[in-house]
Amino acid sequence: MPSLNFYQILKSKNVHRPLVFHSVLWTLAFLILIFVFSKGKQPVIIDLIYTIGFLLMIAVPVCINFYLLIPRFLRKEKYALYAISHTLTGVIFGYVIYKFFLHILDLLFPSYFFISYLTDNNLVIVIAIFLISATLLKLGEDWFYFNSNQNKILRNKSLLFETQLTALRSQINPHFLFNSLNVIYALALEKKEDISKAIVQLSDILRYVIYDSDSEKVSLKDEIILLKNYIEFQNYRVKTPNATELTIEIENEDFKIYPMLLLPLLENSYKHGIVSGETETPIKISLNQKNHNFIFAISNANISSKNTIEDKHSGVGLVNLKNNLNLVYPNHHKLIIEDQSDIFKVTLTLTDEI
Repeated sequence: MPSLNFYQILKSKNVHRPLVFHSVLWTLAFLILIFVFSKGKQPVIIDLIYTIGFLLMIAVPVCINFYLLIPRFLRKEKYALYAISHTLTGVIFGYVIYKFFLHILDLLFPSYFFISYLTDNNLVIVIAIFLISATLLKLGEDWFYFNSNQNKILRNKSLLFETQLTALRSQINPHFLFNSLNVIYALALEKKEDISKAIVQLSDILRYVIYDSDSEKVSLKDEIILLKNYIEFQNYRVKTPNATELTIEIENEDFKIYPMLLLPLLENSYKHGIVSGETETPIKISLNQKNHNFIFAISNANISSKNTIEDKHSGVGLVNLKNNLNLVYPNHHKLIIEDQSDIFKVTLTLTDEI
């Protein structure tokens, strides 16, 4: 899964609740400042006027920071420009508050006599703390909604992922069942004695396909048993001069792979590469596993070499295989299809995630 960028999500979705955020921010700021300006005593009307006026003045650089500096510089990772511009904004408006704030209050409220509640040094400290605290709260809000949005995106992707896999499996199982029933039907028409054994064989295969393959991953040992059962099952129907060749070089039988990846390839080889009683070129299968790598190669006679790969060899099985690989092994697989004049070969390489 590709990584999610913090500010890409913030820019792509209106995840914030400005009214809630600003209500909390300015209410908290008012309570703290009124306590500071009244020195912890019961505030009077002049304290309230001074505090509200101070907040209105300081709100200008805060909003400039929120809606201009952070989007333009910080979200674009221009940290030096952001630090300079934020500091400059604080200095300019700090100077404005220092020089003009009391004069503005005197003009608006001539019946009150206002004096500075803070010394020059304390005023600078309060303004600096306020701007820094507001910035941290804003970034904290951004991070909170980023995590919420990221989790929502991941949940949606997981749900989509599971839905797609379920849909693919629901297509694979009926596809396999239809092919198998055709084998039983052919045996029944010819009234062969092997039909009872074939039915038992089919029962074992379907039990694995329908129930055991619901696991997230299965061992190579189980998949190999499935392939052997399928080959034996096909032998009831397909008679060829040369039997299917199966070569197994497995270092670890418990090596885990996603289920039902190999069977569609074997199905296609029997479907498109074998004509009973005629095809001399056998199906050749090799399984090789070492360390974290697994290679499955299968080849068969290219009976209709003039057709395209998609038209001739894909079918429902191979299309579903490609979709499954993209879902469960997005960056850990390689599927090579060789369409030669006489041989059709597919090589599947899987790398277990370390």
